[in-house]
Amino acid sequence: MRTGARRSGWIGSLVLLVAVAAIVLRPWEGGEEGPAAVDARIVRVVDGDTIEARIGGEVEDIRLIGIDTPETVKPGAPVQCFGPRASDFAHRLVEGRTVRLVFGAERRDAYGRLLAYVYLGSRFVNAILVRRGLARSLTIPPNDRFAPRFRRLELQAARAGRGLWGACPP
Repeated sequence: MRTGARRSGWIGSLVLLVAVAAIVLRPWEGGEEGPAAVDARIVRVVDGDTIEARIGGEVEDIRLIGIDTPETVKPGAPVQCFGPRASDFAHRLVEGRTVRLVFGAERRDAYGRLLAYVYLGSRFVNAILVRRGLARSLTIPPNDRFAPRFRRLELQAARAGRGLWGACPP
């Protein structure tokens, strides 16, 4: 009896270990293998919502999920109202710093850029840009985890006339 009890206890422990390993080591959603979050060094801010980050030995283009800043570098498009201010703020906030990139349910966009929520320590960069009126919310499922939060921050910024909401024509 005791041998059977020990064997079933050992088997139960093994099953639990395999289940935990499957959860922790599972591929993140989006079809590519890799972690759900990584630390990365920002090597360049392209504009307010697009950055370049060194991940391991590679430099990747990163598009911040859930937000859209006015254009400053889009080929064939004029610089939009408040775009340079949003871009300048992003430069001062993250360029040259190590951040945490948390990937969305869909890992890359149609242009091959990684899609991520960006954290500078405990500061949520995507949310900061919306709260300060430097970005609008932009919801593209399935990467919509923080969409209600971004919409709420956008409404608060607009009501207060912060950033682009007070400086740019509707």
